[in-house]
Amino acid sequence: MEGTESTSGTAPSRFKKIGNAISDFFLMLYRIYAFVIRFFKEVFLPPYEFKEVVRQCYETGVRSFTLITLTGFIIGVIFTKQSRPSLTEFGATSWLPSLVSIAIMKALAPLVTALIAAGKVGSSIGAELGSMRVTEQIDAMEVSGTKPFKFLVCTRVIATTFTIPLLATYVALIALFGGYLNIAQNEGTSYATFIEQAFEPITFVDIWASLAKAVVFGFTIGIVGCYQGYNSTKGTEGVGKAANGAVVTAMFIVFIEEVLIVQIAGWFR
Repeated sequence: MEGTESTSGTAPSRFKKIGNAISDFFLMLYRIYAFVIRFFKEVFLPPYEFKEVVRQCYETGVRSFTLITLTGFIIGVIFTKQSRPSLTEFGATSWLPSLVSIAIMKALAPLVTALIAAGKVGSSIGAELGSMRVTEQIDAMEVSGTKPFKFLVCTRVIATTFTIPLLATYVALIALFGGYLNIAQNEGTSYATFIEQAFEPITFVDIWASLAKAVVFGFTIGIVGCYQGYNSTKGTEGVGKAANGAVVTAMFIVFIEEVLIVQIAGWFR
């Protein structure tokens, strides 16, 4: 009898926990929705923080320049080296420039750039805004009459949205240059021949799809990092969780967006 009573007593508590988890999940979705809608409402209203946007573009783009350059070059070299043996088996090494350009332009450049930015820029935004939240600097800005959401959130999201496509384009060019050096060293292909073969299979749909990916990825990284940092709690522990949550969540959403955009782009081909 005692075992039956304890079992029946724990059943309602389990249902209660499940119900609380579901309600917390939908509450979180509503908060994210409200945060995004607030961004689109305030981004078009004055005052316009142009200086802060430029500063955030510098923090996002220029300070990531070295890491992006090294990563892009290594991607081009490594992908070319790994693709050569497979094409050699079929006697199709002449297709190597086309294969490298298709892989880099369509997928690798925007995706790798987004993942690097999520790790470097997203975590930085989450930690910075999180520390400002837990030290009550954001509350002080609200009391002083400053609009912290526009100054802190809108500027960073705009910066990532515009900067990530530029970085992705740069990564594509650097990766193609790395692939060219490897191909020229092994096959003796001239630069003009490489450029002709590399861009022949690329269409305007591919270019626009790649740019669309980069824009969406940039917006995602910015809005996720700002959301995690702007709503962080629990002191220094919350700052760490905000930085970690910004990276993990942004990467997860980026992969989902990659699948969706590839599917949508396929309808226009």
